[in-house]
Amino acid sequence: MQTLLRGVQALTVVCVAGALAACSLPMKAIPQQEDFSSAGKFSRMFDASAAQTCEAARRALMSQGYVISTADKELIQGQKSFQPESETHVQVGIRVVCAPESKDGRVSLGFVTALQDRYALKKSNTSASLGVGALGSVSLPLSSSSDAMVKVGSETVVSESFYDRFFALVQHYLVQDLEDVDTDAVQPDKPKPAH
Repeated sequence: MQTLLRGVQALTVVCVAGALAACSLPMKAIPQQEDFSSAGKFSRMFDASAAQTCEAARRALMSQGYVISTADKELIQGQKSFQPESETHVQVGIRVVCAPESKDGRVSLGFVTALQDRYALKKSNTSASLGVGALGSVSLPLSSSSDAMVKVGSETVVSESFYDRFFALVQHYLVQDLEDVDTDAVQPDKPKPAH
């Protein structure tokens, strides 16, 4: 009995020592991704209202083939799919939030984030057997294969040039919209027909 008790005590000591050793192992360091600087690549200021900025962002995305899933005065979301290789699929989702920056609402901030999801074609073979009762225990092997797209990665697009090009296109549509508004304001009212 004492031998068994000593064996259990020894095993307990080994387990506790192993657990403590595992806790003291250095964890794998993850590279720091955030700098939280005031000069962010994900936002720009525009001389337009938040609604005008979001409308320009919606037009910019549609002009590049994005399918718009959400569109209102302060939020635009769109997605676009790519197939760079026969067994690889990439989907880019862009989310734009427009917020007023001035009290009079004539200046706004546009915040944009692009998320890229990667999918790969995965093949799986399945097999089954068919038993025919009337003929006895005859089994015929049946096999089939199915293909499915499986998500293999997701990351935020961090390319500064990507966001610079997007904001430049938003500015292009804002200028067009503001010019249209100015042209409408300058045109005199049409005279009403006399009765």
